[in-house]
Amino acid sequence: MARATSCGAGPTRSPGEWGWISINTELKSGTRALVDAIAFAADKHRRQRRKDAEASPYINHPIALARVLTVEAGLSDPILLAAAVLHDTLEDTETSYEELVERFGAAVAAVVLEVSDDQTLKKEDRKRLQIEHAAGISRRAKLVKLADKICNVRDVASSPPHGWPLERRRAYFDWAKAVVDQMRGTQRKLEKLFDEAYTRRP
Repeated sequence: MARATSCGAGPTRSPGEWGWISINTELKSGTRALVDAIAFAADKHRRQRRKDAEASPYINHPIALARVLTVEAGLSDPILLAAAVLHDTLEDTETSYEELVERFGAAVAAVVLEVSDDQTLKKEDRKRLQIEHAAGISRRAKLVKLADKICNVRDVASSPPHGWPLERRRAYFDWAKAVVDQMRGTQRKLEKLFDEAYTRRP
């Protein structure tokens, strides 16, 4: 039977119990943020498809990033996971930075902005800048980029974009590795996962 406090306020809790309540609240908050990010991304990407032969729903890709970060790399930072799910919304949809700030907060929006290419530039320039900027972005942005490159390399190996010849697939692998090499030392598990995926270079 729980003992009452001296002022009759109800049962007391041990420090460990209060710690569990705090952790449980954080987990629930992180879960809500992740689910909200998935719902938001699903709506924004609803008319988009991946470039593979089956034209898979685009939302599969950001969900795959979240899975790599959580299930395979063991990460649980809610800001990181929300940003991973939202990482293509600024670049590929009509979403604004201000919209992300209002709904998900400045920290999430900042990571998404860091990993977004400037679509006004030529593709060759965007790819070059990803390599040049990778070393200087925040740790969360690096984690998102690592997961993105892992997922993309896996997809190019197993279900490449329709019409991509062998030379283009090999060039993508090599470019992705050049980006990842600028972020070495960020997270060992993710880097190992990328290296394992890279062994499937066609």
